Amino acid sequence: MHFRPARNWMNDPNGLVFHDGRYHLYYQYNPNGADHGFMSWGHATSADLVDWDEHPVAIRHTDEHEIFSGSAVFDEHDSSGLGTEGTPPLVAVFTLADQRGRHQAQGIASSTDGGFTWTPYAGNPVLDRGSSDFRDPKVFRYSGPAGDYWVMVAVEAQERRVVLYRSDDLKAWTYLSDYGPRGATGGVWECPDLFPLAVDGDQDDVRWVLLISLNPGGIAGGSGTQYVVGRFDGVHFVPDEPGPPAALRDGWDCSRAQLEACDWLDYGRDCYAGVTFSGLASEDRVLIAWMSNWDYAGQLPVDAEHPQRGAMTLARRLSLSRRGGRVRLIQEAIGPATTPLDPDPRGSTWPREVAAGATLALDLAPQARLRVRLHPAGGAGAGLAAELRFRDARGVSAVLRFADGALSLDRRPGAAGLPSAFGSVQRVQLAEPGLFEAEIWVDGADSGRGSVEVFADGGAVALTDLVGTRITCVELVAVGDAMLVEEWSAEIPRTVLAGAEGHHA
Repeated sequence: MHFRPARNWMNDPNGLVFHDGRYHLYYQYNPNGADHGFMSWGHATSADLVDWDEHPVAIRHTDEHEIFSGSAVFDEHDSSGLGTEGTPPLVAVFTLADQRGRHQAQGIASSTDGGFTWTPYAGNPVLDRGSSDFRDPKVFRYSGPAGDYWVMVAVEAQERRVVLYRSDDLKAWTYLSDYGPRGATGGVWECPDLFPLAVDGDQDDVRWVLLISLNPGGIAGGSGTQYVVGRFDGVHFVPDEPGPPAALRDGWDCSRAQLEACDWLDYGRDCYAGVTFSGLASEDRVLIAWMSNWDYAGQLPVDAEHPQRGAMTLARRLSLSRRGGRVRLIQEAIGPATTPLDPDPRGSTWPREVAAGATLALDLAPQARLRVRLHPAGGAGAGLAAELRFRDARGVSAVLRFADGALSLDRRPGAAGLPSAFGSVQRVQLAEPGLFEAEIWVDGADSGRGSVEVFADGGAVALTDLVGTRITCVELVAVGDAMLVEEWSAEIPRTVLAGAEGHHA
């Protein structure tokens, strides 16, 4: 359900592209071990964004350079001249990182076999600002009033600036503009993305979304990703709202109030460097992110026989919607096809009133989707407080709490034996204090740990956390007054169910 390589270290998704009916996921990868280093591009493909096949290393580090994050595009008209007769190339654009000289510039490579083997361009680097922190190029094809050309969105990381360039051939680049510092600036900026989406599907109201990851300085602590909605004319990105100002250069850290004034892709600890796939229709915008946090990623325990660190989030379909007078980014998880887990043995139907202190429990398969919808039993004006207690064989591992509009996930109970930064509580305010409705994906397929991805407020709020143990059961508890449970169900991926049935046959 969540992609992770069989061995070794992985972090940021790179080069996301849909081509010839397959989704290609490249990623930061250490072919030599389970620690960060020797950065290369690993490679996996999928037909459905759920089941992934791992392939050999796509672009390997050299003695001179590590291959840092970047993107990939299909050069349909061979504007780069890197294709062969009748075969336009895929072109990867990435950061050439000279760690000894602390120098970063952008290079390209081409593939004419569908993205499985790559040839570095002899003229690399194609864009060099003489900078030690110029990285993470995201390239897309722009077509609008300003013309038709390639656009690169990258960062000057330490300066907290997004820099934009244009090119006709992916090899010669001309400066367009920059953006920032603005909003959250408590860490270096990384892994930008810029893409259009129609508001509520209205093609006459198209906005552009700018994603900016930063480390540290995220809303939940450590690394995180903010987003900004605005307009792009092919040269400048202009936000719709003034937004919070950047902190002063002599102290980049932001206050909690400044962070809460920003919009965030995810309010959990473990969703970073998310970017979207090229090669899809503009209305079919799909994102995937690294499911970890730089606060502790390199310290998580590994299996000595099969050392491995890092996984990706579920893929997410993005859209824009007007909520409370503002345009918000909406996320819909792309998970496996599911079937209901065992129904309630008492045959009860929903809605059902649950008394204060009462518990509804569901045993879970290693992977499951939960659906929950709660109201106060006392009607309008009554309070609502509930907990979802995620348990393993030894006890409670994490607690998701909802109380009068505030949502939090506390994973301290299951953090024993993990890095000190792992035990934490993440919080976010939801739109309606008298309603809690969410879709929650739970994955315990990793024998050592699990993960929880929460999508609430109709997808306007996402919260993704690793948890310290495998989750085998979840309890829904009315911790305040009585509550009305309109939905409380678990579904299991059909592939997991088929495997279990085959095992018992």
